[in-house]
Amino acid sequence: MTTQPARPERSGRETVLVMDVLPFKSSLVKSVFRDVTPMHVSRSAAWAAASVTRTVLTEIIDGARRAAAEEARKKLIPGDLLSAIDRNVELEVGTKWYDHSPTFQGLTGALYDAEGVIVPSRKRSRSRKPSAVVGAHRFEAGVKKLLRSQRTTAVPAMVRDLDGIASVFLTDLALDAAMVVREGGVKRFGTVTLEMSGEPAPPPFLKEAIRARPTRRGDGRTIGRDDILAATTIQLFGGNLRHRALTEARKATQNTSVG
Repeated sequence: MTTQPARPERSGRETVLVMDVLPFKSSLVKSVFRDVTPMHVSRSAAWAAASVTRTVLTEIIDGARRAAAEEARKKLIPGDLLSAIDRNVELEVGTKWYDHSPTFQGLTGALYDAEGVIVPSRKRSRSRKPSAVVGAHRFEAGVKKLLRSQRTTAVPAMVRDLDGIASVFLTDLALDAAMVVREGGVKRFGTVTLEMSGEPAPPPFLKEAIRARPTRRGDGRTIGRDDILAATTIQLFGGNLRHRALTEARKATQNTSVG
């Protein structure tokens, strides 16, 4: 019998927020995976993917909080998101959302065709085909839960951007996990160690945290926890964020069967 992730514990008037609480439900995670692959997703894989997404969003929110605090604000605005990403390149994830959101317009650079003419930005598709952008609203409840856990709030535009980044990131994670299963392991990947000026160097990584096994165990029809961990090494290119994401995903699944 598996143990469910812990829930917040109340102590007097204060709420002790337990890191094992996953704001993104496994049912949501599995629905995202179903959008991109017919493969079965194990319970431990769903929890690991939810944990990695939570770690990424928590780090983004924390960076935005610091930017807002410098201006004596408690409510986050899109400008705080830009500041957080500008200060920490590790947070530049879910980049497919950038072309969709007004917050990032003009930051990704203009596209030119072979004649040197600017290519107009793509219009929003009216297709009913599921996509990370169309399904971004599904993450609103989890994003708001994360904001409450850090005792902060955000304007609707900021919540929308966090929804979109979470949706695109998890979709990309699902695609990479499916690729790991199909190819029998991680065929391409590298690591970058980032050191910020005035900050201590990131802790040394365990070998298994940055070196995925060249081959995987298990069948070719099921995405397991280790496939999510391997996909995380592809999505997060190195540094403290990757290390935390892998560590917390292992903790979130330590009471489940690895599969």
